[in-house]
Amino acid sequence: MAEGVTTIRFFAAARAAVGVDSLSTTAGTIDEAVREVAAVDPERWAALQERCSYLVDGVTTRDRGTSLAGVEVVDVMPPFAGG
Repeated sequence: MAEGVTTIRFFAAARAAVGVDSLSTTAGTIDEAVREVAAVDPERWAALQERCSYLVDGVTTRDRGTSLAGVEVVDVMPPFAGG
C-alpha cells in the first residue's frame, strides 16, 4: 500500500450498508474517511456510523477524530448480536 493510504475494511451490517468489503483512503481522520464513503444504503450507513467501533491497526476506538497518519488498516465494526 502506498504511503499515506489507509485501507478501510467493513464487516457485517457495515459491509451490507456500504456494499464493498474494503476501500482505500487518504483521509486524515476516521470521520473524514467514513463520510466520504459512497454507500449503497446511505441511510443505513449514516445510522451505523455512530454505533460502530473502529479497530485502528488492531487498537479499538470509538473516537472518529482519530488521525489516520501512518495507519495501514481500519476495521469498521458494527454492533453484533449479544455483544
